[in-house]
Amino acid sequence: MRVGVIGTGYVGLVAGACFAETGNDVICGDVDAEKVEALNRGKIPIYEPGLEPLVERNIARGRLRFTTDIPQVATESRVIFIAVGTPPDEDGSADLRHVLDVARVIGESMKDEKIVVTKSTVPVGTAAQVRAEIEMRSTYPVHVCSNPEFLKEGAAVVDFMRPDRVVVGVDSPAARDALVELYEPFVRTGNPIIFMDITSAELTKYAANAMLATRISFMNEMARISELTGADVSLVRRGVGSDQRIGPKFLFPGPGYGGSCFPKDVKALLRTAKDHGYDFKILTAVEEVNEVQKRLFLQKVVDHFGEDLSGRTIAIWGLAFKPGTDDMRESPSIVLIEGLLERGAEVRGHDPAALNSARRIFGDRVAYCELEYEALQGADALIVMTDWLDYRNPNMQRIRDDLKTPVVFDARNLYESSKMRELGFKYYPLGREAVA
Repeated sequence: MRVGVIGTGYVGLVAGACFAETGNDVICGDVDAEKVEALNRGKIPIYEPGLEPLVERNIARGRLRFTTDIPQVATESRVIFIAVGTPPDEDGSADLRHVLDVARVIGESMKDEKIVVTKSTVPVGTAAQVRAEIEMRSTYPVHVCSNPEFLKEGAAVVDFMRPDRVVVGVDSPAARDALVELYEPFVRTGNPIIFMDITSAELTKYAANAMLATRISFMNEMARISELTGADVSLVRRGVGSDQRIGPKFLFPGPGYGGSCFPKDVKALLRTAKDHGYDFKILTAVEEVNEVQKRLFLQKVVDHFGEDLSGRTIAIWGLAFKPGTDDMRESPSIVLIEGLLERGAEVRGHDPAALNSARRIFGDRVAYCELEYEALQGADALIVMTDWLDYRNPNMQRIRDDLKTPVVFDARNLYESSKMRELGFKYYPLGREAVA
């Protein structure tokens, strides 16, 4: 099938490469000429395991192309996916300017019947706006669908190739048949393609991310209660997660959620509720808890060293909001680092993938270390912020020897308090026994 993808960000690039992998003729459009030139050479702008070889392979086989000519994408393709960004506006609503700009180009470029699919995360009613923009500019039939993505950064290719489910909102048999043809290769093991009305599909994406964000914030609150009562949140998590009605996923406490989806989607769903006259109290609390949680480990540092951190050097392991990605959007490490710098500390950071992302945020205010142990040299403390595999079983004796003072703040509960005590560390985990 001739497939067009407009927008080569995280969602569009993964979708385009995966559709090409199953034999479709895919053309991806983006207005960033430098990015398009690099993509046509097989060089991708993001860190995502497995994506670069997928892009290289399908370019070589002639099934994947990139262009800055957006009208060409619209003209050549039977099915067009809109995958441009929808950043939050100042009021929390999703900014649909780019989505509607693409819809206008599609309408102006159409020379035959098209199936247009909103792949970007968009609020309820967006598909109707897309349809209106296209139909104002074209007399050819257009079928507009909603096909939200549920990809996890760091596992996006696997998620796309073997999805738990595919959600599609359609209002015509032609659109349904086309989406079945595209997605059948990915659901051969029996996971469903769930068809529904467009409005329900648009709301499903926000509901899924809001539910996951709620689980995270709930467990972060349980971690705070565990610290106050002397309980161990890791044991609480195991006890709760073994209940089949609840399950174990997204129950790990941490320094707060971040990334490109949860913060933005929680805000957008809150805005949608407000626009419809509804006060979404639970989700308001979820967002408030997350903002407080992002400052928790800064407070732990201040409680240990004092408010004035002048002359202190703090090493941070993990800058991305989660392992497996270089994405630092809304990362809790940003709040932590800014707070440390404001209090006069020198910050030395390591991350297996996100150093360049960090440089774009902090410039020369932070020292960037290519090796994790390099960040420890002469530091007063180590803070573990992201649970990369690199950090899960380190050489503890080396950490103790490299640090000026043996102090570790563990925002991911990677280490055991009893072992840290034996090794002579002062150790501050989350929702578990501290070694002060």
